[in-house]
Order: sequence, then C-alpha cells, then structure tokens
Amino acid sequence: MTSLHAWSNARIAGIAAPATLLVRGELIEWVGASADCPPSLRPDSTTDLGGTWMLPAFVDCHTHLVYGGSRLPEFVLRAQGASYAEIAQAGGGIVSTVRATRAMSEMALLAAALPRARALLAEGVTTLEIKSGYGLDLESERKMLRVARQLGDELGIDIRTSFLGAHALPPEFEGRADDYVDELCTLMLPTLAAEGLVDAVDAFCEHIAFTPGQVARVFETARELGLPVKLHAEQLSDRGGAELAARFGALSCEHLEYVSEAGIRAMAQAGTVAVLLPGAFYFLGETRKPPVAEFRRHGVPMAVATDLNPGSSPIASILTPLHMACTLFGLSPAEALDGVSVHGARALGLSDRGRLEAGALASFSLWSFDEPASLAYELGLHRPTQVMHRGRVVHSDGNIG
Repeated sequence: MTSLHAWSNARIAGIAAPATLLVRGELIEWVGASADCPPSLRPDSTTDLGGTWMLPAFVDCHTHLVYGGSRLPEFVLRAQGASYAEIAQAGGGIVSTVRATRAMSEMALLAAALPRARALLAEGVTTLEIKSGYGLDLESERKMLRVARQLGDELGIDIRTSFLGAHALPPEFEGRADDYVDELCTLMLPTLAAEGLVDAVDAFCEHIAFTPGQVARVFETARELGLPVKLHAEQLSDRGGAELAARFGALSCEHLEYVSEAGIRAMAQAGTVAVLLPGAFYFLGETRKPPVAEFRRHGVPMAVATDLNPGSSPIASILTPLHMACTLFGLSPAEALDGVSVHGARALGLSDRGRLEAGALASFSLWSFDEPASLAYELGLHRPTQVMHRGRVVHSDGNIG
C-alpha cells in the first residue's frame, strides 16, 4: 500500500492549531487538529512545519498564457487616451497577437510561455486554465493547445485547455464572420477535440467580437461533442451573453462588468460561476465594476483569475488580482482566497481540489505570514516556501522539505 506521510504542526484555517494533514499518494487521507488524529493512521514519515500556514494550492481559471509577440505599443497608445475598442478597430488588439503567434514555432511559443507559467507556480498555482484564440486557424490553434499540454508536463501541474476559436475574426475572413463560424463548427473544433486537445469551449460575445447567435452555434457544436462551455460575457456591453451561457449550462461567465439582473439570475439557476478579472479592469482603466453585491445576493460563486494576456492583463501573478479583487471590487480577503481556490476549481468543472479535506487532491502550499488575509493586504511581500501538487513537491525555496 502507498506510504502515508504526515504534515504536522501546521496552521490551517478553521482547524485548531496545531493541525495535521496526512497524504497517501495523490490524495489527502485525513486532516484535522493533531490531537484528534486517529491512532490507526500511523504515518510512515513526518514533516514538522513548525507552525507554518498551509493553504489549498491556487487555481488560475482564466488565462491566455500562450501567445507570441508584445502589445507594449498599445499600452503606450492607451496611456495617450485610446480605448481598447479603438485599438482593435484600427488593426491592433487580438489580431496583432494572432499575427505574431502564427509566425512562431511551437518550440518558440513554449519557451515564451514557460516563464509566465513558472511565475504563477512560484505563487502557489498548480491548476491553470489556458485558452487558445490567438491562432484562429486550425494549425495555429493546434499549436497553441499542444504547447499548453506541454507546459503541464514540463512543470508537473494540471493544465485545462479551452478552445477559444471564437475570440476574434481572422483577417482572411474579414466581412465573413458567419463563414468563419462555419469553419469553427465543422472543421476546427471537431478536429481538435478528436485529438484530445480541448477540455472546454469558450467564446467572446461582444460588439467587437461575435454575436449571441454566432456563439450559440459554437456552443451547439460543443454540446454535440460533449464539451462544457464558458463565455467571455458582458465585459464592454450587455449582449445577453450570461443568459445564453446559462442556457447551455456553462461552467463560468467571465468579466461580467455589464451583466444584467436577468443574467445573474440565469447564472444562479444554472450553477454558473462568475469569474472576476480585476487585472483587465485595472489595466484598461475601466470604471464599471461587476455587480459583486448582486452575485452574493443570488448565491453566484465568484472566482478570481489573472486573465494573463498580452493586451489587457499582462499580469503573471495570482496574488495581484487576489489583492485587486478586494481593493477594487470589494471582496473580503476570505472571498478572494476562495475565488482563487475552490471557486476557481469549480469554474473549470473540477471538484477534487481547492480545499483541504479528506479525499481531495494533495495540492497545497506552505506560507509564513500571520494570517491568510495578509495575502490580500501586503501586495508583493509573500511567496510560498513550498508548493505540493498531487502529493509531490513542484516548487520549493529550499527551506522546507
């Protein structure tokens, strides 16, 4: 039988200190106050944490981490007053990243993406969603999704891929959005799903992207292929995307600054998670905040994510949006921490992580601070001393273990 390892003398929220967590293989066998540990559970080895805090490993449930090129010139234009929509309409935005991504080899894309993923891992992220959508043709989308899979193998973490072919209209389909959606539904998505590269399907429902009707066609294809859906919804305007996504039982709706009361009710009924992306809100200088109080009132779970991408949120740090969710959107530190753990996992359709309890994955991080709220309060000060995923060390500063 797999050996049993004890992590003792820990501090775990909601458990009297000292606490003990027992790991067998990839799973947590038992967790609780050390004095309550059943005598029958005799560990084969023990690590004494000396009062170190233990948190669930983090989940970054919304990133565009694999891409080519830089959008620094657009950052300069925005500083001079240009809007995100104006830059996109002038040929910048997503399409400029598409050109750069198409031009890069798979190996070059992997080399560019690794430092971003390592930065997230160094802050305790062991489950990471990566969207495609900077290729917008079959070969380039395949290349992005293959790189996403390779990142997981390279770093020993879990990568969930979302096919975001309906991200922007590629130049070769200018003026022919319906034809491009046909290609998404008849060629690109079925092919990539058959190759095992797609875990979920996403789309950008917005006046600068795709209409609700076009998104519905993509989601119908996803349903036929047995794939769950997610949606970039109501970031810049209310297009009824949240109601559309809820109708398809979406795992999540993401951004949501302009979501309506009807959209929130639909999400609540469907069990759809609201993914808050304060990095993009901050970076783009937006002023309309997502309706956090209404999400609370209707019982809609709120995840928090980086939205790591080159144009609107070049933030390779899960602790930064955790902090921003509190300071900009009014979440409590406890809500924000749940947002990057249990609710982030739920936004990816994962119920086996994001919490420290028996039967969950042994994925956790060790920290030296006075209390977990410090992560939302003291930006830039804290890093985990060790990060475990599936019972194995995936990151360490060398001081523990």
